[in-house]
Amino acid sequence: MTTTSKIEWTEQTWNPIVGCTKLSAGCKHCYAETMAKRLQAMGTAGYENGFALRLIPERLADPHRRQKPTVYFVNSMSDLFHDKVPDAYIEQVFGVIADTPRHHYQILTKRAARMARFFRTRAVPSNVWLGVSVENRRHGVPRIDYLREVPARIRFLSVEPLLEDVGVLDLRDIHWVIVGGESGPKARPMKPEWADAVRIQCADQDVAFFFKQWGGWGADGKRRAKSKNGRLLNGRTWDEMPAHAF
Repeated sequence: MTTTSKIEWTEQTWNPIVGCTKLSAGCKHCYAETMAKRLQAMGTAGYENGFALRLIPERLADPHRRQKPTVYFVNSMSDLFHDKVPDAYIEQVFGVIADTPRHHYQILTKRAARMARFFRTRAVPSNVWLGVSVENRRHGVPRIDYLREVPARIRFLSVEPLLEDVGVLDLRDIHWVIVGGESGPKARPMKPEWADAVRIQCADQDVAFFFKQWGGWGADGKRRAKSKNGRLLNGRTWDEMPAHAF
């Protein structure tokens, strides 16, 4: 099943896996878990067990059916490199990706060490963008070094939800950085200076910067609907994309 996405930096989502387990601080109020429970209540196929990890091989062929070149976010409802996903199934996913070069595939993981191990003996298709989540210094920042090991044409960071000042970032060989705040009823606030510090480092290191959203807390520190807080940082939008992405 593929669906048109409301995520600002992609076009479609493709979920040949659903479900996950919590790993680090960014997982505490997981949007995918909340959505999976909602889809389960609605009787949506694939979510009969809520957010329990499940491989859905019948979805593997979905990108083949779409002829229009599309940017896919792979496993928006899971993590491709979860330790319960067999290598053989990951290889099937990348087989589909390699066989559909008209599309671009964005893959984001918190299991950066496993991703790096997987690609030590395998090539990364040229239409793949590989990324890691960087929500804080303790859990997120160390993932960047694992990402740097992988010879992907585009490597990116999703600094979302940004939970603290992540400090000095080594963005060597990183092509794109996305920053965003947390959404939902239990969202934790993001301070403007944290987001701007990442933006400045991207500018200094010649890395494309994309500010996705404020989430449930505005730049003024007030709680309101995500749509009311908007996407402005320092009075403007930041929609940079990696060079030579397409």
